[in-house]
Parts: sequence; C-alpha cells; structure tokens
Amino acid sequence: MPTFNGLPLHPLVVHAVVVLLPLAVLGVTALAVRPALADRFGSLIVGVAALATVSIPVATSTGEDLEHRVGDPGAHAHLGDTLIWFAIPLLAVAVALVWTRRRARTGPAGRGALGVTLSVLALVVAAANLVQVYRVGDSGARAVWDRTPAVSTRGR
Repeated sequence: MPTFNGLPLHPLVVHAVVVLLPLAVLGVTALAVRPALADRFGSLIVGVAALATVSIPVATSTGEDLEHRVGDPGAHAHLGDTLIWFAIPLLAVAVALVWTRRRARTGPAGRGALGVTLSVLALVVAAANLVQVYRVGDSGARAVWDRTPAVSTRGR
C-alpha cells in the first residue's frame, strides 16, 4: 500500500479531488453566467478542471490499495468509481465555454443559441458534480467513522 510519511496515500490524494473539483465547478459556473470571464480566467479554469479530472483515477487507485488493507468501504468504492464520469463532462463543458467565447469574439455578433444552451448545460453538469462529490465524500466519511468507536469524554 503506498504511503507518504507513514500515512496511507488515499486520504491525502482525495483532498486534491475535494478541493479541485469544487473549484472547477465554481469556475465553470462563473463562465456560464459571465462568459467574458473566459478571456481572463478561461485557461485557468480549464486547467483546474483538468487537474481535478486527472486526480480522480489516482484517488480511486490509492483507494483500492487501501481497500485491500482495511476492507470493503461499502458504497464509497462504487461512488468513487463513478466520479470520473461526472468530471469528464465538466472538463468538456469548460473547454467548450472557453472555445465558444473566443469564437464569439472573432465571429459575427454575440452569444447566440449555442452559447445559451452551453451555459445551461454547464450549470446542470456543475450541479451534478457538486452533488456527486458530496455523495462520495459523505460515504467515505461514513465508511471510516461509522466503523470507529466514538471516544466518550463524559465523566472526565
């Protein structure tokens, strides 16, 4: 099982997903609502979405290693495996939002139906990512803490 400084690598890598994916969601939401932000922040948002997407297979791989050592985490393993299928569309919609913004600047007038449709799709994909990252994280926390006896401080 891979470790870092004696700690299992999975809980450490998971934090990259937990931080980067919601940041990518915020960025994509901002691009969907204010397309002009793509001029200044589009590449950064696409980069964060790409890093989040790449970090998910690392988290699932280290999670499988940890599972072999400590046992089945229940629903968490299945939910974790599904997260990549949420992040890939988020990355794709981030790229599409930036691309359509750049195209709109050099092409004929304005935003058009494609831009509006893409923005609505981006908001739906972003919301789905937030829900799924919450579900994965919650199931992981339950897999750890529901199996760990609580320490009582009463009477001390």
